[in-house]
Parts: sequence; structure tokens; C-alpha cells
Amino acid sequence: MGIGGSIALLVIGAILAFAVKDTDLGGWLDINVVGWVLILAGLVGMALTLYAWNSRRRRIVAPPPVATHTERYVAPAEQQVVERRYTERQY
Repeated sequence: MGIGGSIALLVIGAILAFAVKDTDLGGWLDINVVGWVLILAGLVGMALTLYAWNSRRRRIVAPPPVATHTERYVAPAEQQVVERRYTERQY
């Protein structure tokens, strides 16, 4: 049940519980009690809907960290320092 259904149950229950004066139908059915039951069902439905919506909240997943390595060495032919950088993902 969604928010709309919960609100509808609350409204119908409030009308039956507070606005209807002839509460005895057939001896065993009390309209005021039916109204209170509908109000409680609407509240439970709204609480469950809000809980389900909050549990579906999107979580941001950060990418794995990136390690940068630098190698320095002397090339034998040119006799100069050569620098090489590379990155790798840390999983």
C-alpha cells in the first residue's frame, strides 16, 4: 500500500469514527470501531511505506583508491635519469 492508500484509509476511518452518528447497524457492527480500525490500518500502512522508501535510499559507492608509483632508474646508454609513472587500482 502506498501513501495514497494510507491517506485514504485514514480519511475514511476518521469520517466513520467521528462524523457518523448512527453507530449501530444490525446489532453487532459498530461503525465507530470500524473507523478506528481503518485509522490504525492507515497509520500502519503509512509507517511501512515510509520505512520501505527510506530503506531504498541510494548509497554512493566510492571507486577503489588509485595508487601511483614512480620508478627512477639510470638508463645505461644515455646515462640520464629516466622516470616512469603508472597507476593501478587497489581492489
